[in-house]
Amino acid sequence: MDGYLLGQFAALLTSCLWTFNSILFAKAGKKIGSLSVNAIRIVFAVAFLAITHILVFGQVLPLLENEQFLWIGLSGIIGLGVGDFALFAAFVIIGPRLSVLIMATSPIYAAVLGYFILGETLSFLSIFGIAITIFGVCSVILVTKEHQQWPTTSKKASMYGSILGFVGAAGQGTGVVLAKKGILFQSDMAVNPISAALIRMITAAIFIWVCVAISGKLPKIRKAIKDVTAIKFTIGGAFIGPFLGVTLSMVAVTYANVGVAQTLMSLMPIIIIPVMWISYKEKTSIRGILGAIIAIFGVAILFLT
Repeated sequence: MDGYLLGQFAALLTSCLWTFNSILFAKAGKKIGSLSVNAIRIVFAVAFLAITHILVFGQVLPLLENEQFLWIGLSGIIGLGVGDFALFAAFVIIGPRLSVLIMATSPIYAAVLGYFILGETLSFLSIFGIAITIFGVCSVILVTKEHQQWPTTSKKASMYGSILGFVGAAGQGTGVVLAKKGILFQSDMAVNPISAALIRMITAAIFIWVCVAISGKLPKIRKAIKDVTAIKFTIGGAFIGPFLGVTLSMVAVTYANVGVAQTLMSLMPIIIIPVMWISYKEKTSIRGILGAIIAIFGVAILFLT
């Protein structure tokens, strides 16, 4: 398979995996909380990636330059640490469908930071794409409450969940840019996607568990481990998302144009609609469907220019 096509396929598959990953983590989060899910899933993800790295390369850690470790590791902290914590909290508060719809804005953050870090520029058409994307996402967020079967306690809680969703989107967009800088730091030798995913996951795990320890939440984690059902959902989500999904996202960034890859990885709002209808009987209004389509259309304009 052609390398560029491989990257596109990897990005599309990543979007599918992250959609189902969001469902599993939302179910686990409802039982043990987003903090516990985030802390536990990162341990399993590191284990899956480390075992894979040993089987493929014969060593636990890759041999990279310090600058490569720095950029890829920082992308893990921002994208998988701060960003995912905010996103998982949003999953619990406003549900998977609205959370992944907000995540459609992640290419906007990637575009802005891409200008400062990677030297990418924004054309007028790109700015237009940003406006279209925001409009589409806002259209879905403003869908009337009767079309949203995921329980929320109040308008304040919904607003808080939406803000966390945007923080998660910013973390993902930023993480992709930093990861690409690290992967392609040496123009003659790109970092292997599995190695990049492992470095991101290890640094994110260190960051998350330090935060857990400082905040005094270790007893809560120990209690959460006893919930067998939640742990099953968490392990399944860790395998589908942080292991397979993150690795494939690194494949996408490595082999395909970052704009095309990020666009394909932002198709979750479209994929989540039938998934939520089947899983939760959650119907989407015409405005919600149109909003999702508009958001993805805006993302396509932003990155295919």
